[in-house]
Amino acid sequence: MNTIKNVPARVLSRRSVHGLEAEREQFDKNQAISISKAINAQEAPVKEKHARRIILGTHHEKGAFTFWSYAISLPLASSSILSWKFCHVLHKVLRDGHQNVLSDCQRYRSNIREIGDLWGHMHDRYGQLVTIYTKLLLYKISFHTKHPQFPPNLEVTDDVLEKAAGTDVNNIFQLTVEMFDYMDTELKVAETVIRQLNSAIAVSQMSAGQCKLAPLIQVIQDCSHLYHYTVKLMFKLHSCLPPDTLQGHRDRFHEQFHSLKNFFKRASDMLYFKRLIQIPRLPDNPPNFLRASALDEHVKPVVVMANETPEEEEPPQTESLIEINNAQPVEQPVVEDIFQQTFGPPNGLMIDDRDLQIENLKKEVEMLRAELEKIKLEAQKYIMQLKGQINTLEAEVEEQRKQKQKALVDNEQLRDELESLRKQKLDSEKKEGVLMEMEKKVQATEVRYNKLKEKHNELINVHAGLLRKNADTAKQLTVSQQNQEEVARIKEQLEFQMDQVKRESEIKLEDHTFQIEQLKSEVESKKEELVRLQQSLGNTEETASALSSKLAALEAEKDALQSLLTSKESELLSVKNVAQETESLFNQEQAKRVSEIHDLNEKLDKKTADEQKLYQKMLEDQFNIIQGTVREAENIIQDAVSKLDDPLHIRCTSSPDYLVHRATGAIDSLTSLSNGHAKYIKNMTDASDFVGSLAQFAHLAADTIVNGSATSHLAPPDHGDRLVDSCRDCGSQSLLYLNELKDKQSLKGADLTNVRRTLQNILGLGEELRPKSLDIKQEELGDMVDKEMAATSAAIEDAVRRIQEMMNQARKDSSGVKLEVNERILNSCTDLMKAIKQLVITSTDLQKEIVESGRVCFMFT
Repeated sequence: MNTIKNVPARVLSRRSVHGLEAEREQFDKNQAISISKAINAQEAPVKEKHARRIILGTHHEKGAFTFWSYAISLPLASSSILSWKFCHVLHKVLRDGHQNVLSDCQRYRSNIREIGDLWGHMHDRYGQLVTIYTKLLLYKISFHTKHPQFPPNLEVTDDVLEKAAGTDVNNIFQLTVEMFDYMDTELKVAETVIRQLNSAIAVSQMSAGQCKLAPLIQVIQDCSHLYHYTVKLMFKLHSCLPPDTLQGHRDRFHEQFHSLKNFFKRASDMLYFKRLIQIPRLPDNPPNFLRASALDEHVKPVVVMANETPEEEEPPQTESLIEINNAQPVEQPVVEDIFQQTFGPPNGLMIDDRDLQIENLKKEVEMLRAELEKIKLEAQKYIMQLKGQINTLEAEVEEQRKQKQKALVDNEQLRDELESLRKQKLDSEKKEGVLMEMEKKVQATEVRYNKLKEKHNELINVHAGLLRKNADTAKQLTVSQQNQEEVARIKEQLEFQMDQVKRESEIKLEDHTFQIEQLKSEVESKKEELVRLQQSLGNTEETASALSSKLAALEAEKDALQSLLTSKESELLSVKNVAQETESLFNQEQAKRVSEIHDLNEKLDKKTADEQKLYQKMLEDQFNIIQGTVREAENIIQDAVSKLDDPLHIRCTSSPDYLVHRATGAIDSLTSLSNGHAKYIKNMTDASDFVGSLAQFAHLAADTIVNGSATSHLAPPDHGDRLVDSCRDCGSQSLLYLNELKDKQSLKGADLTNVRRTLQNILGLGEELRPKSLDIKQEELGDMVDKEMAATSAAIEDAVRRIQEMMNQARKDSSGVKLEVNERILNSCTDLMKAIKQLVITSTDLQKEIVESGRVCFMFT
């Protein structure tokens, strides 16, 4: 029976060798295709599937030999876009490739440097990016080669970071500096790319823009880890070294923090990154390394990559990226063909050589059995090793399970934190929206205020015109009232005349009536007499003719009276018509004047109301200006008071003279502030003097407080404590005074007495701290020097006189050698005193010269 067991070992090994060579050729072919598709001159981002195949190839061959064998043959010097995409793929291979990739890349550092230097001399946009990117890659290779504890993807635990930093402060210091340099190279690439691009949505969605933006994903991943490690190392440094030593580190960290925060914010706003990566959000302010408890508030930024959708392109070529044992599965028909080619057909005609073949086969079987035993032993050893590895893997799986549980818990915490951050983001967006609306409202308010101001000026002009018109109207009204009074007076006169005329006419009418009645009665009597006379006419004609003439005279007198009555009645009627016409004209004129006066009163009331509104608006505007100034003054004084407890302010010093100068200026500003306050109380429509003096007072008071704190650092402890307390009291009293200015009721009674008292206390302490010798005038100093010199000369002369007396006494009491010795001693003393006197004279001249030059000198005798 023909089976695979009957095939010789050399045939199987030869077959496996051919299979490995074919697999290697296929692997090289696939890698070449992926590299050529990933690194090309098209201005489009590197496709993720090609980069992934290259990375898996490094894991398959446990290194980057194949990648570099094809990469160095690329025409990188011919295209800056090709070089840019090569740097991008190399960055991804370093981060996600096999651990041996770093050592392979170390051998090609010169090639990377040559590419950067080449494009650094070209005036090309991609060339500038390639130069900066190659610097990043070179620093990344050197850093991870120097610190193998950190893999190229920078993903290590805090325990590994602690071990890498160690306990030596110098090592921690150096590692922090290298981390800062690493971060600078990363941020330089990001800033250059963003500076070349417009951050508009359209640009980030175009293939040309995405070609430049794609490498920033790896930059974001590196920067998030570097930020976390630098924060940890900075807190560790601050626990070992004084803050002043690390001031440079803090300044550099703050610069990188703001640059990184700005980079993350601008990247988050681009749609290209939103679908590929979730960028962490840094806190609003950098960590406070001076406070050790701030480390607990630090949150490690986590970058989350989005799930990638498969690209619908040509089907991926078959690649075998898993390690394959030497034993290859071989199909049965192929084995049978090989067996037949080797040994011939099973039923061959070679009968004579059968025994020899059987012997050979037996020997080969024995050899195969021996080899099989050896293989069994090796297999058992291998099984034992595999069991040990299985146990190790099970332990690792258990550890991974625990880490998975911990990761799930951390994931839940991160989800909660993410939800809270999203809420905070929404709140911040709402606040930004409210802020934008407030800014729009402020702008609209300013526009309305300008319009109201223009309208106010127009109304002032209109008001002035109306006032002039009102004055004219008042004059006209006065004239009309005078005319009305004159018309009333004329009317009264006319009525009085009419009454007189009526009374006269009535009297005359009554007289005439009475006369007519008398005449009628007389006529009747005359008629009666005529009748009697007619009756007696017959007696005499002379009597008749006399009576007739008398009667004719009476008739003529009657006609004359009748005509006079008619004329009087017509005259009375004309007078009545004139009076009625005058009265109607007067009533019309009066009605017209009343309507005009009513219209003018309405306009005057409206104008008064508008002026009142504008006046109130002006008062509110002036008060709001004062409130804005008060808030700014409070901020200035609060900032100055905060310097009293600021540890960074301890190194600041000042002289008592400058403190006295600033305190004097602050006290002088209180007078102008009080005058401005009084002017504003008298005229609340003008707060310019009050606002200016208030701003001047705030700056001078804050300057006095800050300089008082600085002066206290060089003062004796007692004076220093009193000066700090006085400065703090000055700040509190100033804030109380400013708080009184916030209310309209308390503003009128705001008092500066307490503020003046605290400033005078600071001034007094400054005067006490000034050197006392500076208070002595030049003339007094000259007198003091003269007195001191005179006293010294008198003392020397007294000493010379006493020495002379001692010499005289010695001559009397001593003789011989003793007298000679005493005379020598006393002569030496006399010479010494003379020399001292000459020295005093010289010192006196020097003192006078110093006094004349305005300096102070003290001589000790």
